[in-house]
Amino acid sequence: MPPSSLNWLRKNTQVRTIRVAAADLNGQPRGKRVPSRFADAVVENGTRFPVSSLNLDIWGEDIDDSPLVYDSGDADGVLKPTERGFMPMPWLEAPTALLPIWMFREDGRPYEGDPRHALRAVVDRYKAHGLTPVVAMELEFYLIDDSGKSLQVPVSPRSGKRRKAAEILSIRALDAFDTFFTDLYDACEAMDIPADTAISEAGLGQFELNLVHQEDALRAADDAWLFKMLVKGMARRHGFAASFMAKPYEDYAGSGLHTHFSVLDANGKNVFDDGGPMGTDTLRHAVAGCIGAMHDSTLIFAPHLNSYARLAGGSHAPSGISWAYENRTSAIRIPSGNHKARRIEHRVAGGDVNPYLLLTAILGAALWGIENEMSPPAPITGNAYALDLPRMAESWSEAIQAFENSKVVPEFFTPDLIRNFTSTKKQELHYMADLEPNEQLEIYLDTV
Repeated sequence: MPPSSLNWLRKNTQVRTIRVAAADLNGQPRGKRVPSRFADAVVENGTRFPVSSLNLDIWGEDIDDSPLVYDSGDADGVLKPTERGFMPMPWLEAPTALLPIWMFREDGRPYEGDPRHALRAVVDRYKAHGLTPVVAMELEFYLIDDSGKSLQVPVSPRSGKRRKAAEILSIRALDAFDTFFTDLYDACEAMDIPADTAISEAGLGQFELNLVHQEDALRAADDAWLFKMLVKGMARRHGFAASFMAKPYEDYAGSGLHTHFSVLDANGKNVFDDGGPMGTDTLRHAVAGCIGAMHDSTLIFAPHLNSYARLAGGSHAPSGISWAYENRTSAIRIPSGNHKARRIEHRVAGGDVNPYLLLTAILGAALWGIENEMSPPAPITGNAYALDLPRMAESWSEAIQAFENSKVVPEFFTPDLIRNFTSTKKQELHYMADLEPNEQLEIYLDTV
């Protein structure tokens, strides 16, 4: 953590409490509230949680028969600050600081079940090749009035009216929630989250906000994780909800989290750039890796029961495994534009994903393809939804089984993380079956 972090806290003397938080496998922040006078001790010595705390189900319950609980005596891990340092939490009434942390073993080794360490390990493999992934993320979400019996778009603070229809790229829709977006952008500045353009999307009350590309994949994942936390907190402060769940409304488009990435060599050159529109062989190797790992990684891209409603055919989300040039119906798109920015857009994931696991899966698969000089199938043309394509896992249970038994997934996820994540999802699958659809919706609305 940079030395300036404690200086920030000392300059902001109005901050009386801090939150220390790590991302569990569902991307949920798990942590503690600490009086600010103990901040130095947390920074210098870290804090302690049970190792099992990063392997909880969506309700925050222990995983039945997990070896992390009784078999190990529910032993502690050591949580240390990340490079991010302290930042404000603008959605809270009282001045409060957040300190992101990640988990280590007692002997100082990274804990293999921490999703941030999973991404770090993949980034380290890129570094060993003299390569640096450059990442940008686009996050879609809904603003929702959940105060009644059914979900609906919130009343506009400006007009006092509700929108009656979706308005793609509508300035009017953005202006209707101007105070929310103004506060959101101000909060992003305060938290050093590089928020770029915002647009109105295809769903009623749906918006998309882009995060600027980063040459630090860990920071890009941090930004996405913090942004989701911020949007949900800021929406509640404005009197409504915000949700990144994959499919909150049956009749409207789901929310995705699209990832753009390129790769720089040791000289800062984009290894996907061939000076033209097609890209290099290295780009195609990366595409081949992403294609080859896509089916078995479905659980990362669609981690919840609700996720599979979004992946249904014709719902503006890819369900077939394909790639294409400048084609938003394909799972992987190679955008047009300046050849110096040649990149891959991975379009599969829902907004409900854990950003650390998502980037681990995408960048890990791409590197697997690059290392093995894999060749992709031919790029598609036209409407991918109308083509007979290989499919991703089509149900939650199929995705769990594919992830658990995959020969590909261990290329970029450790055995511990594979075991922990599949056991988490098996428990959620079991208990979700006992809930009514409205109860399922409620838990996802408040968590993902």
